[in-house]
Amino acid sequence: MRKLFQSTPLRLINYVYWFLLAYMVAALAWWYIELVQMNDLLLVMHQQLLKEEMADKAALERIVDEHRRNSRQYVGEGLTFFVITILVAVFVYITVRKQIRYHLQQKNFMMAVTHELKTPIAVTKLSLETLRRHKLDPAKQHKMLGDAINETERLNTLCNNILLSSQLESGGYKINMNEFNCTDMVDQAVEQFRKRYPERVFQWKPECECYVRGEEFLIGLVLNNLLENAIKYTPPSSPIMVSLAETDNDCIISVADLGAGIPDHEKTKVFEKFYRMEDESRRKTKGTGLGLYLSQRIVRDHHGKMLLVNNQPSGSVFNVILPKSSI
Repeated sequence: MRKLFQSTPLRLINYVYWFLLAYMVAALAWWYIELVQMNDLLLVMHQQLLKEEMADKAALERIVDEHRRNSRQYVGEGLTFFVITILVAVFVYITVRKQIRYHLQQKNFMMAVTHELKTPIAVTKLSLETLRRHKLDPAKQHKMLGDAINETERLNTLCNNILLSSQLESGGYKINMNEFNCTDMVDQAVEQFRKRYPERVFQWKPECECYVRGEEFLIGLVLNNLLENAIKYTPPSSPIMVSLAETDNDCIISVADLGAGIPDHEKTKVFEKFYRMEDESRRKTKGTGLGLYLSQRIVRDHHGKMLLVNNQPSGSVFNVILPKSSI
């Protein structure tokens, strides 16, 4: 039976569900009509009996009043049952559909994680075995070591995302709030990416020195996720722009790219857990649909905001707004 439900298309399940709901509503309407007709028939029968018995006018009025009360009762009970049925049906439909969608996203997430775990391990293993078995010139050795380090860093980021997501949701991770120099943190992160991806262009020039209260490791993880996404979705020839600005109360970290951008109807969905873009060209890129969800969760836990806007002439800009801390 379980295999039968798993193999049944979701569209067919939707059709069956709405058919059953329509059948219930039709049955309710049919019973209401039957009760109204029976009530009218009883009124006619009672009136005829009272007329044959030569009953007084008060008895006839009591019969009519009882008929009216029954009619109001049928209408009230029918409408109440109808409204409750519709509300429960819609609630069940939304809840079940949400759970099915979440289950499918989890399934896709597990497939993506399996691929994401195997790829860096395989690349690192191949690079190390090649270096061990062959004598390569320094340039090739440097490139292979760089590839292995990049894959190891990507694996480390993936593991951190998975572990932190689980710990934050379960309440098992306590954020260690400290004041730190946000400018230095961004500068170090950009420098690390420049070393990891020497062929990419990172435009970063700090305009201010800003201090934030929070956990530097978590905010650094947010920035790493944004930079990883920018690298994945930006053409190799296009620059990735990182900036840091401040207002009276906030520090604003911005990561902008000149990629394809994100459609307006996708802008809120990309922050959902396990969500991947519907565009197949983006689905083919590496990722688990966990980075942006976790990043937004971390920023919110730091009493900040994370905004996504369009870049000009193309691409996306992710703004991380964090409350400033005065030292």
